[in-house]
Amino acid sequence: MKAIELDHPLIEHKLSILRDKKTGTKEFRELIKEIAMFLCYEAMKDVKLVKTTIETPIKKMNTHKLDEDKYAFVPILRAGMGMLEGVITVVPNAKIGHIGMYRDEETCLPVFYYYKMPADKERMVIVTDPMLATGGSACDAITRLKNDGYTNIRLMCLVASPLGVKAVQEMHPDVDIYLAS
Repeated sequence: MKAIELDHPLIEHKLSILRDKKTGTKEFRELIKEIAMFLCYEAMKDVKLVKTTIETPIKKMNTHKLDEDKYAFVPILRAGMGMLEGVITVVPNAKIGHIGMYRDEETCLPVFYYYKMPADKERMVIVTDPMLATGGSACDAITRLKNDGYTNIRLMCLVASPLGVKAVQEMHPDVDIYLAS
């Protein structure tokens, strides 16, 4: 399991604007979308392409394409929704799942108030959560996905604390984490 931080000047630049208290709501949303696109690019760098034949204006040719039906993006509600527009810009035909949860104040256990996932358990699932603080929500969401039969899971976060990264690494050593900072 790896925690991959995208160490790139463009991402650092966009994060700086995102974090600035003078940044307005519209620009904030646009920056989240843009950073999510970069994260998605990195998170999918090793996916397999399928051979296909297309017809160009000149002739037919053999090429490779992404089988978009093999992927699902799953935001942890509500914060993860901000990243969704960016990832579906990159892979527009991927399926979308949703996980809504909160922590019970008395038991400290997760309560899932919404859980809707695509039926095909073989697809790669990329969970989006902009802030990985303690790692509790991400760990609970990944555990729920695994209990439901999903095995190919990745996590994308805009920012993460060392504590959150460590928690996910310890509980889910098979899940790669992609983060901007």
